[in-house]
Amino acid sequence: MIKYFYIESYGCQMNIYDNELIITILTNNNFIYVDNIYKADLILINTCAIREKAETKIYNRLLFFNSIKKKKVLGLIGCMANRIDYKYYFKKNMLNFIIGPDQYRQLPNIIKSLNDNRYSYNVILSNDENYNDIIPNKLYSNNKVSSFVTISRGCDNMCTFCVVPFTRGREKNKSPIRILNECKRLYDLGYKEVILLGQNVNSYLWNKKSFIKKNIINKKKSINFTNLLEMIAKSLPNIRIRFSTSNPQDMSIEVIKIIKKYNNICKSIHLPFQSGSNRILKLMKRKYTRLEYINLVEKIKNIIPDCSLSYDIITGFCSETNKDHKDTLNLMKYIKFDFGYMFCYSHRKGTYAYKILKDNVPIKIKKYRLKEIIRLQRKHSYYRLKKNINSIQEVLIEGISKKNKNYWYGRNSQNSIIVFPKTNENIGELVNVKIINNTSATLIGDNVENK
Repeated sequence: MIKYFYIESYGCQMNIYDNELIITILTNNNFIYVDNIYKADLILINTCAIREKAETKIYNRLLFFNSIKKKKVLGLIGCMANRIDYKYYFKKNMLNFIIGPDQYRQLPNIIKSLNDNRYSYNVILSNDENYNDIIPNKLYSNNKVSSFVTISRGCDNMCTFCVVPFTRGREKNKSPIRILNECKRLYDLGYKEVILLGQNVNSYLWNKKSFIKKNIINKKKSINFTNLLEMIAKSLPNIRIRFSTSNPQDMSIEVIKIIKKYNNICKSIHLPFQSGSNRILKLMKRKYTRLEYINLVEKIKNIIPDCSLSYDIITGFCSETNKDHKDTLNLMKYIKFDFGYMFCYSHRKGTYAYKILKDNVPIKIKKYRLKEIIRLQRKHSYYRLKKNINSIQEVLIEGISKKNKNYWYGRNSQNSIIVFPKTNENIGELVNVKIINNTSATLIGDNVENK
């Protein structure tokens, strides 16, 4: 009889949120969560498929789980579910069941049915499953300061390199009332910050008739991301609000103005550009040009001068030349981002690029270009952080520094990490810190003044 379960997660922030959904679904059905593999009857591995490296890591983890499996049940869930050869894994007795991100409600029945059926497989994607009615369990969260709130799932953009539309399906938005209530609940539980999540948060749109009747915002017929942000900011003025991830094509001036208007909306925008080359952007089916991206950044900086900007870059995409790579470096040099996430291109089965384009940039060149991007970003991060020296920064304390137990670490509105000496503060407090030094990744503070 399966009673105790353990869950391990890989990949994006969405998977961290999904862990809480899954724990809620299972505990509501009399299963008991444990944080020790060896005490569990059931091991769940929540997977990521965005890059080949992630899938390789998960496969090796499966081998480990099988080495200790004995009588344990092992289930693979999440984005890898509909990408793997399930017959192979069942034949090798490596997994007992495989389910996709839209089938988590079926988990209790699947687990109970394993007594009669040795294996189970369900990766059907839904056009409307957004887990709107499930309140995620926060009892087992290690982070009591900041929490994720998913506002949408899936993506409609169909970028040629991306597996998300195939692993998480079409975009499905959650009710704004549910989102607001979830944020209020987090505030009541003592959380100081919420991070709104979606594969593309700023394409959020809700226009259900049942919501319109409530006249939440000036009798508008629909609620977009601008409206949602303002609703949360006004309703919860004492909680910080962040969001991720934005698509440049959907970032409106109205959203930027709302960020400026409310002090509790953090002045930080993650704005993936993927490549600085128009030719590569077109091959990726990104719906903006290099110039349009630059113009958007300039509008952001004109409206919110102190707003930090971060990005995603994919280097070594199909047919990328040295000129294309230099276009990316030059775009970075022009904007000087605060920080970024950089990756080598990984050919993902099922995508347009996998079917039509050739992954013809040698891995050595990909890695060399990636090193150049990382090296340049370190310079820019140092440059941006150095501008904060002698300033007073409001910092939300998140925990004890890993490098020095006598220091706190936290983040300012711009999402910069700040470390400073501990005195009489507590985790979750907002404090004013004078910045005295910096590295390429961290601000170093002193002279803490409690608010």
